[in-house]
Amino acid sequence: MNFLARSMVSGARSCLTSSIAGSKLQLTRLCANPGIQGNVLTTTNSYIGSLIQGLQIRLGSSLRRLHLFGPYKKYKKKKNPLDGKPFAKGVVIQTVIRKPKKPNSANRKCVIVRLSTGKEMVAFIPGEGHNLQEHNMVLCRPGKIKDTPGVKIRCVRGKYDLPQVIKETR
Repeated sequence: MNFLARSMVSGARSCLTSSIAGSKLQLTRLCANPGIQGNVLTTTNSYIGSLIQGLQIRLGSSLRRLHLFGPYKKYKKKKNPLDGKPFAKGVVIQTVIRKPKKPNSANRKCVIVRLSTGKEMVAFIPGEGHNLQEHNMVLCRPGKIKDTPGVKIRCVRGKYDLPQVIKETR
């Protein structure tokens, strides 16, 4: 007998003994009226048989479920960097250029912003070109840049001091 089988048998034996010890009162009540329930031996045998059968079904199904689906994982809720708000106004502290992760190479134009919530964060400026300087006002929204670590918010174009992208005419 391998280790798993031995541990299963010992676990079942301990559960069975504790179940029988805990339900002695119920078993004596069942066996008190042999006329209604039958004789003591058959009542005890049926009770123990149902306990064993229930134990096998429960252990087998949970082990099978664990084998198929793995351990239970809690759902992770997405965290909003703006404390649940859809937008936040911010003041530009500094303009910076961030480099993306490995396969990508185009530098990302970002700004360090002091938000109205009190946080200082790095915000991405979408589109081509910008004229942001220190002390300019921007509107920020949550939006992660996948290839740039640490950038979790974006600036909104066309609001406050960040103008729309200028369309190039040829």
